Amino acid sequence: MNVLGNLKFAPGSKKKVKRIGRGVGSGHGKTATKGHKGQRSRSGDQIRPWFEGGQMPLNRRIPKFGFVSPFRVEYQVVNVSTLGKLAESGKLPDGSVTPELLYKLGTVSNRKRPVKILGDGSLSVKLNVSANAFSASAADKIKAAGGTSQIIPVSGPTKPLEQ
Repeated sequence: MNVLGNLKFAPGSKKKVKRIGRGVGSGHGKTATKGHKGQRSRSGDQIRPWFEGGQMPLNRRIPKFGFVSPFRVEYQVVNVSTLGKLAESGKLPDGSVTPELLYKLGTVSNRKRPVKILGDGSLSVKLNVSANAFSASAADKIKAAGGTSQIIPVSGPTKPLEQ
């Protein structure tokens, strides 16, 4: 009958902790299970996780192909329909749109990256839009609604997104 006082761990389930570096009498020897000589036996041993023992590293073995231009400009895109919704909801009271305003409204997520207006959707409100780039259809839709589209030049090189 199993009474709490008679309970025991299953045989082999409890192991003694390997206490290394405690001398020859510990059973883990004078080298403390580290073997003789070599980097891993020294104190302060530190090998970078990606180090492959002098073998040609994986990132140098795999083939490289393609080209990523360092001059590529990554735009944050805003559709004409989004501008229409902002105007209808009263968030553009004077009818002017700038990248700074779009950032403050949360339409674009980065203040420094350039903004491009795309022509997806329709626009029925007269807006004066300033942005770094416009698609041809977006410029046409803004003009058709009675507004203007002004291009702000992109200042300096913008870093492309990491791939």
